[in-house]
Formats: sequence, C-alpha cells, structure tokens
Amino acid sequence: NLVLCSKGVPQTLAAFGLESFLDEAGCKLVFYLHRVARGVSLSTTCLLSGFQAIKLCPCISRWMEVRIRSPKCIVSCCFLCWVLNLVLNIRIAWYVTGSMNSKNMSMEKVYRYYCSLSTPGRLLFSVMAVLYTFTDGLCLALMVWTSGSMVLVLHRHKQRVQHIRSSRLSPRTSHETRATHTILILVSMFVSFHALAAILSFWITQLQNPSQWLRSISVLVASGFPT
Repeated sequence: NLVLCSKGVPQTLAAFGLESFLDEAGCKLVFYLHRVARGVSLSTTCLLSGFQAIKLCPCISRWMEVRIRSPKCIVSCCFLCWVLNLVLNIRIAWYVTGSMNSKNMSMEKVYRYYCSLSTPGRLLFSVMAVLYTFTDGLCLALMVWTSGSMVLVLHRHKQRVQHIRSSRLSPRTSHETRATHTILILVSMFVSFHALAAILSFWITQLQNPSQWLRSISVLVASGFPT
C-alpha cells in the first residue's frame, strides 16, 4: 500500500494536469517513502518465502534450531528490514528537489512535472548503483532459491504419497500440485516485475531527457507486484 500510494498517487495527479503540487520537502518525502517501501516489500517477501522453506524442510537438521525459533525471529527480522532500508535510501532525499522550470529541464531528471532528481557524480552514482543492484539481486536470488527448495520438497512428498492416492476415484488436483503452482506463480511475478522495473529505472537514469511513455511504463511495472 505504501509503495502504491507514494508513487501512484502523485503520478495520477500529474496525469490529470496538476503541476508543482509538491514542494521540495514533499518531493523528498514521497521519493524516500517509495524507495523504503519498495525495499521493505522486497525483503519481507523474501523473508516470508525463507520462513516457509525452513518450516517445510524439517529434514535439514542444521536448521532445526532456526525452525524452533523462527516465529520469534519474524518481528526482529521485519524490524531489521525497515531499519536497513531507512538507512540505505537516505541518500535519495539529497538529490530530490521540487518541480523546476523548463530552462533547467535538460540538467535534471523530471518526473512528470512534480519532482526532479539531480544526477549525482559518476563515482557516487556507480557506488549507489552497485549497492542497489546487489541488494535487489540478493533478494531475488534468495526468493528463487527458497521457492525452488519448497517446490522440490513438495514434488518429493507427492511422489511418496502417490501410491496412497492412486486408489482414490476423485481426479481432483493434489494439495502439493496446487501449492507448487502458487509458489511458481508468485516467484515468477516477483522476479519478472522487479527485474524489469530495475532495468527500466537504470535505462531512465542513462537518458538525458527520457520520454514520458518510458517513465509511465516504469511506474506501471514498478507497481505491478505490489498490486
């Protein structure tokens, strides 16, 4: 909800022709909240998948202690996700300013006439790009790994109990198959939306004056998974 409100509401207002409806403080707050909410959404979804994988794989003996303590760790891990994203994205507020006139438009990245984002130095931009790419890539990799582990466990369990269900006359889909389909749909949407959004965001930062349709598509894709 925070991801959708912090990016969707300003974009919608701007689409109806409103200009300069946010001052500099409002722009900083909106962009900062969006980045934090996006990071928290990304990391907590990975946490959810990780805790599910741990609870679903009791055969892994070295994780038994983690399985026992996992309910107590959820709140701490979610709090840590919020703190890390609040600290990690604080630099965003330094480069966001209010709307600007057309004279300086070529010097800045303008977001539908309600905010602008100045481009940092090449070295700082490279460091920030590597940092954000690493964190996003780590979350995506963990999501794929934990989801793959759950699918593998469900597949093995289905094979073990298949001879028991073979005597049933009901042709309905097994619980393992439905769970596997749900996991695969979730991880496919998760990876696809976030990877495409990251690519579009990087593409926009490399263009001197990105077109409006490209910015709109980027916002739409970024809102896909939260929606």
